[in-house]
Amino acid sequence: MGEPQVDFYVLTGDEPGARLRFACRLVEKAWLKRHRVRVQLEPGREFEDFDQLLWTFSDRAFIPHRRAGSPDDAPPPARAPVVIADSDAADTADGDVIVNLSATLPPIEGWARIAEVVDADAVRRTKGRDRFRAYRDRGLEPKTHDMGNEP
Repeated sequence: MGEPQVDFYVLTGDEPGARLRFACRLVEKAWLKRHRVRVQLEPGREFEDFDQLLWTFSDRAFIPHRRAGSPDDAPPPARAPVVIADSDAADTADGDVIVNLSATLPPIEGWARIAEVVDADAVRRTKGRDRFRAYRDRGLEPKTHDMGNEP
């Protein structure tokens, strides 16, 4: 696999939860295109909120998912295509797209796409800029998408 495509989705607001709802939409879009997705989060409250949000963010949607490291005893075609993680440990269901909601750079090797979601929160914006520079330092050219105030 070659170098991943890196996309930064930049939200102009910092309304609590908007970044997570936007990430749910990204995950849904990737899942509908039959990609396997890993969502990387920080340990703690946001991880729990995102887990719940995947069940409820849309009346029309359900995104089958499981927590990294938890057993998935379903036969292969029925396995959850989305894994949410709060550590860097690899998971057998890791796929081709990673949505990074953590403050640190995710593992780059092995992914076709990396999606970064950044809102206007000052700390998250600063850490997002740091990650943008880190990708460039590794020879990647991230693309930036101004999403305005999309939820």
